[in-house]
Amino acid sequence: QVQLVESGGGLVQPGGSLRLSCAASGRTFSDYVMGWFRQYPGKEREFVATISRLGKSTAYADSVKGRFTISRDNAKSTMFLQMNSLKQEDTALYYCAQRSGTWGTIATSRGQYAYWGQGTQVTVSS
Repeated sequence: QVQLVESGGGLVQPGGSLRLSCAASGRTFSDYVMGWFRQYPGKEREFVATISRLGKSTAYADSVKGRFTISRDNAKSTMFLQMNSLKQEDTALYYCAQRSGTWGTIATSRGQYAYWGQGTQVTVSS
């Protein structure tokens, strides 16, 4: 059974940084593309970042490009999202996700992911 557990969310001031983690279990972590999404209240979950199986390819939403960095440690079955220069509009519930199959390099749409964590809240406020 696949389990994804996010951690690292919290309250931070504008301009600050947070590092989210996603610990995965249940399947061979390095076989699957991973991604981060976020959701605002009353809105659809939106793509933030994705990383290929070995971490050689990444992609980001335009809104976070240059500020967020996605990475993974396959030996520890963990994915990370380093978030710098945080803005109030980054306030959201952040989810990690794992691709359903072992194909592809990166994935930017929700429908390409089969497994989701429970989410971790990020609040950017002064």
